Amino acid sequence: MQKNPMIEQLIDAQLNFLDQTFAQADAVQTEFLSFYHWFRKQPLKQLWSFEQINALIQKQILQTPASSFLLEQIAEQIKFALIHPANDSTAIADIIPVLTVDKIAQYVASKSGHRQRLIKAVVNNPAFSAMITQLIQHAIQDYADNSVIAKSVPGVSRFMKMGKSVLENVTDTNLDSAVSRYLQKNILKFSQMSEHVLNQHFDDHKLYHFQANLWHKIKSMPAAVLKNYIEVQDLPETVGLGHEIWDHIRQSDYLKQQVHDGVYAWYIRNQERPFDLLLRDLNIDEALIQHELQDLLSPVMQQLISSQYLRQRARAHLEQFYYSEEAQRILNQ
Repeated sequence: MQKNPMIEQLIDAQLNFLDQTFAQADAVQTEFLSFYHWFRKQPLKQLWSFEQINALIQKQILQTPASSFLLEQIAEQIKFALIHPANDSTAIADIIPVLTVDKIAQYVASKSGHRQRLIKAVVNNPAFSAMITQLIQHAIQDYADNSVIAKSVPGVSRFMKMGKSVLENVTDTNLDSAVSRYLQKNILKFSQMSEHVLNQHFDDHKLYHFQANLWHKIKSMPAAVLKNYIEVQDLPETVGLGHEIWDHIRQSDYLKQQVHDGVYAWYIRNQERPFDLLLRDLNIDEALIQHELQDLLSPVMQQLISSQYLRQRARAHLEQFYYSEEAQRILNQ
């Protein structure tokens, strides 16, 4: 393509104008605010459809696995937070507000119906029944072998063992087996008794005070106590295990359907709302645009100008315009 001297002068003049304009911080702020004032008035459905939003989330979150570098960074950030020196001088009460703890305690204590259903499910579980049976058997055996009376009174231990032997000979059965059969036969009664005792022990009043007393015990502990329950050196492995769970769930039809329906419900509620209100939900308003974002954008614009990137891109578009057939017809007139 043959260069036209007049066109080249026009392009250079426009590029110089753009450089001078965007080199001024006020110009950047004005342009960004102008865009924001237009953008904020647009309703969600005017710009983006539900299908577009859902497809983006499905592709970028559910269909895209997390990179190994991201997993390493997550493990490193957790480790950094756990070993931070501020943990030694910061009490748990400095991090968690006491009023919130009290609200949680009251809320948990008030859910008596949920709590009773949970206790009922636990005590009627076969694993719980087996545990209770074993505990009672061991308690009886331990009492026979190591009771205070048997140890402190000479001959009692031998008498108790002899009595057990005589009983087994007379009944022609093993005492442990007999006890085991008795417990299995009456396990329903023991489960009901356990449920009753647990509901008594964890009524609303007692549960609230249990939580309050627990808080008073831990509130003065330093945040560094968390290291006692999280193995810092195992973080790469534990984060990896957590990722394996997520990696499986994200590919499941269950989560895909949940995300699809959740996004659809959100879109239906918000499709008529302008972006001004949607951005306010994220604490983004005009004051943020004018101040914090301006400080972030100004260095970007300065780098675009100083690196000649803005000039190169603008020249490419201006050349396409000035050397187009329509522009050539106007200039030739």
